Amino acid sequence: MTTTDSLDTQQPVRHHTGPRTANRRRPIPKWMRRPGVVFAFIVLFAWLVVMAVPMLRPYDPTVAAGPALSPPSSEFLLGTDALGRDTLSRTLAGASVSIVNGVLIVVAAAVIGTVVGLVAGFFGGWVDETLMRVADLVFAFPGIILAMAIAAALGPSVQNAVIAAAISWWPGYARAVRSIVLSLRESEFVLSNRLAGVGTVRSIVSDLLPAVSGSVLVLAMLDIGGAILFLAGLSFLGLGAVPPDPEWGAMISDAVQYFDEWWLAVAPGVAIISVVLAFNLIGDALRDQLEPRLQEISGEGA
Repeated sequence: MTTTDSLDTQQPVRHHTGPRTANRRRPIPKWMRRPGVVFAFIVLFAWLVVMAVPMLRPYDPTVAAGPALSPPSSEFLLGTDALGRDTLSRTLAGASVSIVNGVLIVVAAAVIGTVVGLVAGFFGGWVDETLMRVADLVFAFPGIILAMAIAAALGPSVQNAVIAAAISWWPGYARAVRSIVLSLRESEFVLSNRLAGVGTVRSIVSDLLPAVSGSVLVLAMLDIGGAILFLAGLSFLGLGAVPPDPEWGAMISDAVQYFDEWWLAVAPGVAIISVVLAFNLIGDALRDQLEPRLQEISGEGA
């Protein structure tokens, strides 16, 4: 055997699958691996399945299924209400109303507030003054009072409650976005693009909107739980869902008349708590990930 052959036999075999396999791996972000966040995603996924699969409801949520005010049993796991409707079915069906419309409130408020904040911060001057005075006018009224007035004027319905809540919430997004834009509009990358001939709309969309999107996303995630509670409050006062449509706040309002029948309020109450807690846990983790400065500030304040 020659020296060359012996050297060749001693060379290790190289496998090229390692780098490719490593490139294919996409580790889950650290903030999504927190126990609280994992629990929140499981809860939201469960409610998503409930909303997507109506067959999970044992009975029709708008039709009497048994005796009125029947306590929990093997037939009716969460009992029935004063009209004999299955409480479990109404609670599951209420998710499609409460969660979806709570998200719509935040989306509408975030879109309106972001547009107003971008325009006010970018142009400044009388445009900024006018838009911010309108925001101050909305801020002058307590949110629930203003929403009640608007919903009462438009008439009781879930759609009108969403409109009323969005009108009450957009100034918070406008002020947050405006403060960021004011600190960025004189930055070098914005000024250089403007000098290069980039138009106003394109500068706002391409330069400023990506810079504020992270903060808006964090604020929106933190607000979804509050929006669901806000909508439930309007329905509790009779300004949201109209009977017989199931909605968690309206279900709790109906249960007030029957304190001895504890299951009437416990079922929608636990549903609200689970969803609000899940969104808050995800929002807190997302804030710590995208806005680390907020975490530092809160730590110093503590």
